Amino acid sequence: MPNRPRVALFEPRIPQNTGTIGRSCLAFNLSLDIIKPTGFSFEDKYLKRAGLDYWSHVDLHLHDSFDEYKNKFINSRIIGFTKKSSNFISNINFTNTDILLFGREDTGLPDKIMSKCHIISGIPMPGGADQLKTGGVRSLNLSVACGIVCYSACLQLNLLTK
Repeated sequence: MPNRPRVALFEPRIPQNTGTIGRSCLAFNLSLDIIKPTGFSFEDKYLKRAGLDYWSHVDLHLHDSFDEYKNKFINSRIIGFTKKSSNFISNINFTNTDILLFGREDTGLPDKIMSKCHIISGIPMPGGADQLKTGGVRSLNLSVACGIVCYSACLQLNLLTK
């Protein structure tokens, strides 16, 4: 696969999200790295249903730990995404070798993992957590957030037509 950003999921829990993210990775021609443990089996019917018949074509790589993963990609920047960051994706100059790292659906990225990232970023949400009383939301679904970040990175890197 040509030099393109990679998507990494840290200990994903929900098979439907992972299947949908795999489908998005395939659409944008990005590799999907999954850092174990997961909260599901790769034989899970929900994973396969969300990925539809695309799942077998996803460039999928499994990794036993974050440290093993980080050591494999020493020449890549790891950009961790969290709802807690005010450093928005529009401030990032993406590169073809970046790793776009997303945390667990229930707990996000732990502090010990975020401290090992080169950049921490988030997606601006005008109706976000501070506005819950007026109809805002706490955070985006993981697969939605991943899709927004992948599209933004590929658009900026002019990878959408290649």
